[in-house]
Amino acid sequence: MANILEVKNLTVEVDGKRLLKSLSFSIEEGETVALFGPNGAGKSSLLYTILGFPNYKVKEGKILFKGKDITDFPVNERIKIGLGVSFQNPPRLRGVKLIDMLNLVGKEKNDDYQTLALRLKMDGFLFRDVNRGFSGGEIKRSEILQLLVQQPDLALLDEPDSGVDLENIELVGKEIEELIKDRSALLITHHGHILNYISADRALVLYEGRLACQGKPDKILAEIKEKGYSGCVECPECQRN
Repeated sequence: MANILEVKNLTVEVDGKRLLKSLSFSIEEGETVALFGPNGAGKSSLLYTILGFPNYKVKEGKILFKGKDITDFPVNERIKIGLGVSFQNPPRLRGVKLIDMLNLVGKEKNDDYQTLALRLKMDGFLFRDVNRGFSGGEIKRSEILQLLVQQPDLALLDEPDSGVDLENIELVGKEIEELIKDRSALLITHHGHILNYISADRALVLYEGRLACQGKPDKILAEIKEKGYSGCVECPECQRN
C-alpha cells in the first residue's frame, strides 16, 4: 500500500534550538499510527512542522504528502490538499461562530451540520463563538466536529484525551474512530487512554527529539507503563520492531 505521509531525515529548529533530529517514518494510506513520548520529546513540534508553522524551521530533510514534497508549502496549502488537525490547546475565537467555522472548513458546502453536531452533543454550541466558554470536553468535541466536517485524508490528532473526563473520552474516541475509518491518522498521546476506543495499527516512540523505537501499540504501551519511557526505549524487543 502507498504511503500517504513520508518524513525523511527531518531536523527542525525553533529559535535556534534543535527539537527534532534526523527523524524518519512513514504512514500508509488507511493506517493509524500512535505517537508516544514524554513531555518535551518533540511530539507537538513534529505536528506543527508537518502542518507548516513558519517558526518551525526545517534544517534538513523533507516531508512528502501523497507523494508531493510539501516541505515549503504554507499551512493553508497543506490543509487544502488534505491535512486536518485537532490541537491539544486550540485557540478561542472571539466573533467567529462554530457554524461559521464548519461552513469554512466543510468539504460539502451548504451542508446541514445539525446531525453531526447532535451526535457530538454540540448542537447547542453552533451559534456560540468557537471554544469561548467551552469546557475541556466541549473543546475536544468541537475540534472533532470540525474534522468530521472537513473529512481530511490525514488527521493529525494532538492529545485528544488530554483534560477530558471519562464520559467525553468515550464519546470523542468513538467519533475519532468513525472519522479515521478508511482514512489515515497520526495520533499523539502521552498516557494512551484514547487507545481504549481507537484501533491503532502501529506505534512510534519519540524520545529527546529522535524516533527511539516502534512496534505494536499494546506492547509499546505496556512497556511504558511498566518501565517508563527511559526503560521502554532501551527494551531490545521494542527496538527490533
